[in-house]
Amino acid sequence: MNRMTAILDKWLWREEFWLPPGVTWKDIEVKEHEGHYPLPRDLFYTLPMVVAFIALRYVFERIIAVPLSRVLGVRERVLIRAPPVPKLEAFYKHNNPQPSQGEVVSLSKQCGLSQRKIQAWFRHRRNQDRPSNTKKFCEAAWRFLFYFVAFTTGLSSLINTPWFWNHRECWTDYPKQPVAQLHYWYYIMELSFYMSLLLCVSVDVKRKDFKEQVIHHIAAITLIGFSYCANYVRVGTLVMLVHDSSDIILEFAKMLHYGDWTKTCDILFVVFTLVFLITRLVVFPGSVVYTTLVVFLDFFPPFFGYYFFNALLLVLQGLHIFWAYLILRMVYKFVFMGKLERDERSDVESEIDDEEEEGPEEDCSWEQRKGAINSKLASLANNCVLNNLTNQRSINSRLPKAR
Repeated sequence: MNRMTAILDKWLWREEFWLPPGVTWKDIEVKEHEGHYPLPRDLFYTLPMVVAFIALRYVFERIIAVPLSRVLGVRERVLIRAPPVPKLEAFYKHNNPQPSQGEVVSLSKQCGLSQRKIQAWFRHRRNQDRPSNTKKFCEAAWRFLFYFVAFTTGLSSLINTPWFWNHRECWTDYPKQPVAQLHYWYYIMELSFYMSLLLCVSVDVKRKDFKEQVIHHIAAITLIGFSYCANYVRVGTLVMLVHDSSDIILEFAKMLHYGDWTKTCDILFVVFTLVFLITRLVVFPGSVVYTTLVVFLDFFPPFFGYYFFNALLLVLQGLHIFWAYLILRMVYKFVFMGKLERDERSDVESEIDDEEEEGPEEDCSWEQRKGAINSKLASLANNCVLNNLTNQRSINSRLPKAR
């Protein structure tokens, strides 16, 4: 045990990694009359809290979120189930849920079905694996609950602090800055929540920005953990507060979207867009990142922790720009189409089905197709005749009458 501690002290807890030049661990040793200073061992409390978050989410979704989804009118789409075809099922599970044209031809010969029926079977089979609206609602409800509690807790604990109004105070007396009990639990709660999201990412709804979400969770966990150990708690609380502010509106809007509250959802989308663009593209880089990147140099020279911490913040800012691009695409659709066609971060399965969304398909004979074409041509011909008669009457009415 002593050997392991010595190795950690030598390689992991080296002072030049975590503290500014000229500051040692002895300078920030815990003294009872000065309050509590961050210690790496404090983060071990996140392990039981991660398990508690996952268990609490399981109970919340089934006891509260599911009944709430019914109250808000969340409905499931009626899907056509694919008939059991063993060869197609084996190909779907072990090869590709979206076969190429060549694979469709091969499967058609093996199963004795037309290519049209093969394509319809795979479309219906993919529909069966789509996450239900209720599942997506429950996920959004859980995140909304956490972000609401976290934001209100963080804001109430920071509103009266000097560094909330003057960010230079983040570095006053650093690193000898005791941490209030409420800020400590704010940190532990946020870190535990993001760790639980990372553990549940394989069972949550898979969206188009899945990779970006994983990168965000890893960056957030690393950022929160490192900032606590290095006692960047003051600026860390500001980072978490800025992020939670827009996430509340997003998750609430998604809840209403799944319940078909279209007008209210559109209003919330406008509010979310404004809050997101202001907090993530203006406040975060112009105030928080500026404080850590520029103002910090007024107090200390740069060191490893300075570069590492700011690199993580810039990773988050890159993700903010990516998500802002998706949001602005939605704004474009909202302005020029009058409604939100779909969430630009919609789940992958839904995206596939929306492209192929049709009614049940059947093989039509050539006679049926020819009859349908003839009826359409006849309808077009009748419309042309009626339009010509109307135009002729209009012209005759304008001509001077013969005396």
